[in-house]
Amino acid sequence: MAVEEGRSARKRSAIMEAATTLFLRKGYQGTNLDEVAAQATVSKQTVYKNFDDKQRLFSDIVLGITERAGDRFQAMTLALQDTDDLEKDLTEFARDYVALVVQPQALRLRRLVIGESGRFPELARTYYERAPDRAIAALASCLRRLAERGLLRVDDPQLAASHLAFLILSIPLDRAMFYGDDARFSATDLERFADEGVRVFLAAYGRS
Repeated sequence: MAVEEGRSARKRSAIMEAATTLFLRKGYQGTNLDEVAAQATVSKQTVYKNFDDKQRLFSDIVLGITERAGDRFQAMTLALQDTDDLEKDLTEFARDYVALVVQPQALRLRRLVIGESGRFPELARTYYERAPDRAIAALASCLRRLAERGLLRVDDPQLAASHLAFLILSIPLDRAMFYGDDARFSATDLERFADEGVRVFLAAYGRS
């Protein structure tokens, strides 16, 4: 029984990995389940056994990737709120944040969900709630805690979190959404966006 369950789990994982590659490369409309089955080296029947249809497979992939990224970001904010060196740790947080958001897979997924929002409006809303919205809420909670500790001056944590996110992400994310994979940024570029975003944020919200 355990062997069979393990085999089934491996097949499901292979299907999701293959489908993720194809969806991100060819889009939702350009991907069919025959290709998914072939790339995962399983039968089409096995694909349908694990997922009711292409829409369910697409939804599970989008929400799965989003959930993992959200969990990582949550851990980053929890670590930041206990800082003993705000400027240093906020800068490191900002660098990790921008690197997380502009990963090629994350950008392709965002563009894909936006592109398919007319076809799947509920999935687009859920993506927003579990990705950008959840990130801002987690960051707001962190900033509230930092303000309670006397490290920041924050009257509206939600607005402050939105300001910080925009300062860090707006340049690379906006360009990447329109230029696609051609929007290439060096590690130095991304660090500069993060560092300058933190500098401006602390000028507005810092205690110094």
